[in-house]
Amino acid sequence: MPFPDLTGIPAVAIAMRGALVSFTTIAVALPLLGMRHLGGLEPLEIAAFDQLVRLKPAEPNSDPRILVVEIGERDIDKQKRWPISDRVVAQVLSKLQAAKPAVIGLDLYRNLPVEPGQKELAAQLAQPNAIAIQNIDTRTGTAAPPKVPPERIGFNDVAIDWDNVVRRNVLFAETETDVLYSFSLRLALAYLEPRGIALQESASYPGAPQLSKAVFLPLTETSGGYQKVEAAGYQILLNYRSPNHIAKQVSFSDILDGKVDPSWVKDKIVLIGSTAPSLKDIFATPYSPSLRENSKMPGVLLHAQMVSQLLDAATGKRPLFWFWSDSIEILWIVGWIFMGSLVGRITSHPVALITGTATSLLVLSGSCFYLFTTNGWVPLATPALGFVLAAGTIVSYRSYEALQKHKIVFTLLGQNTSPQIAQALWRGRKHLIESGKLPGISLIATMLFADIRDFSTISEQMTPEALLIWLNEILEIVTQEVIRHHGIVNKFTGDGIMAVFGVPTTHLRTVDEDAKAAVDCALAISDRLEQMNRNRQSKGLAVVQMRIGIFTGPVVAGSLGGKDRLEYGVIGDSVNIAARLESYNKDCQPTNCRILIGDTTWKPIEGQFEVEDLGELVLKGKQQKVKVYRVLKSLRGKHPPLNGSRNGLNSKSLPISTPSQNLQGTGNILKE
Repeated sequence: MPFPDLTGIPAVAIAMRGALVSFTTIAVALPLLGMRHLGGLEPLEIAAFDQLVRLKPAEPNSDPRILVVEIGERDIDKQKRWPISDRVVAQVLSKLQAAKPAVIGLDLYRNLPVEPGQKELAAQLAQPNAIAIQNIDTRTGTAAPPKVPPERIGFNDVAIDWDNVVRRNVLFAETETDVLYSFSLRLALAYLEPRGIALQESASYPGAPQLSKAVFLPLTETSGGYQKVEAAGYQILLNYRSPNHIAKQVSFSDILDGKVDPSWVKDKIVLIGSTAPSLKDIFATPYSPSLRENSKMPGVLLHAQMVSQLLDAATGKRPLFWFWSDSIEILWIVGWIFMGSLVGRITSHPVALITGTATSLLVLSGSCFYLFTTNGWVPLATPALGFVLAAGTIVSYRSYEALQKHKIVFTLLGQNTSPQIAQALWRGRKHLIESGKLPGISLIATMLFADIRDFSTISEQMTPEALLIWLNEILEIVTQEVIRHHGIVNKFTGDGIMAVFGVPTTHLRTVDEDAKAAVDCALAISDRLEQMNRNRQSKGLAVVQMRIGIFTGPVVAGSLGGKDRLEYGVIGDSVNIAARLESYNKDCQPTNCRILIGDTTWKPIEGQFEVEDLGELVLKGKQQKVKVYRVLKSLRGKHPPLNGSRNGLNSKSLPISTPSQNLQGTGNILKE
């Protein structure tokens, strides 16, 4: 069976692999980047961000510059009313002022009086270090307390993402008439300005505010993993402290009762606000999924988080979040998609593929986490998804390609040989592609040669077209029976055929079973030939006769030839003997299908067939004689395909036939 020229295959294969990796990278990157641009992957990136926040090492201590005065359920019960009266709030402010805090932030709406005590509260809010709150849109929200100057008013509106989680800190908001400062920014500035740190415009980034060396670059709708975030106003990404290490907290009632150490208040930023769950001033944070109790954070603590971030940025303790540009993010994502394509292409074994994928994703996650510890938020979910999709696409394509190649190989090779040889070629395709040859294997096999008697005479009486149809009809019968009995058709020899039982592998059947299968096959061919002849005789056509030679012995199976032409071959002296048995004394044809077998074939099947002992014969080209038998029939009545079992037959219980009286081809008559 010829093979194509395989010269240059490795170079072509490498080029094709490179093209496949490039094509897959582009095919995965374009729709993935398009989906990312439309915001379809933002939920995955947000989820990755939250996980990184939870994994990031927590600050060891609470912020010592901040004190939170919380109004809890017990404080409300003690006052027996909500809102708490202005007088009680004023009393708390007075007690705090006595301890000389740096600044006090009242996170309670006081646009309307809550009598009694409106005048007392107004007097406390008139203090230069008191900061009050309002909403950005006072037309639909809450306005600031009356008579408090704008420079001591901050909005307490919180930016909430689409999943109701707070991840952003809004510093400024612009209205139709003014630019408003946030509550947290007002508190931070009131604390920092006396210490020589004032808000100014950055010289390096015109228009951007700066505190000391910290430049507050605005969050855009595509910063980090965001793609469609509402970035109105001037926002930064909120850098959380651990929920357990925000700031020292004391109760509202303890301040009233004078139970708080004044040193806890002196020179501190004091925030007063509600923490009672019943007031529902609570917000989800990236930590919420990991908290079993109090999973949401009260608004006053959220503002404490924001104040702490601003103070740390101004003093250089914790840098602000930074992001890559869109172009660098795209290169980052495409690079990981390329890596996924490469891993999928160069790994073949499932374990290697799983190991390579897991290692790559671990490197990706580790890199993103390391950058996150430096406050850098770079895409994680998108490149991970792209990596998996690219690797999966390559693996799927290779599986499909292997299936198609498998089908093609079996289709093409099956036209010239048997499925078993095709299987051998498929299993050895690596050797075939790399060296152009299949390595030879030594084994014991049974060869069967079949040939049509007087083919030359018959061919003279038929047109080439008719001859081809007639010949194919006969060869089809032979081929069907060979395959049905688990043999392989190694080659067609014009008007004959060479079949082998026991190659290309021997692990499926024993040598004895191969020998029996070959003889069963020969008898089945004889039966089919008789049926054909009966049909031909009914049409007045000549009888077709065949000769079959079978021999069992050692052979070597593998590819033969050079780089320009190869074929799968079986060679060895056993092949020659089988061919000589078929062609021995062509003029002697006792039956329409003469079957001669050698002694090595007869011994394994002795007692299962009725044979005629022809004695030791001298075959053409052989110096040593070969003991030959002519097979007459099966002693089992039929010639079924080999099923891999002897069904308990005892060969010694079946007789060997002696030469019959009417035998035409005895050992004395048959001649080479």
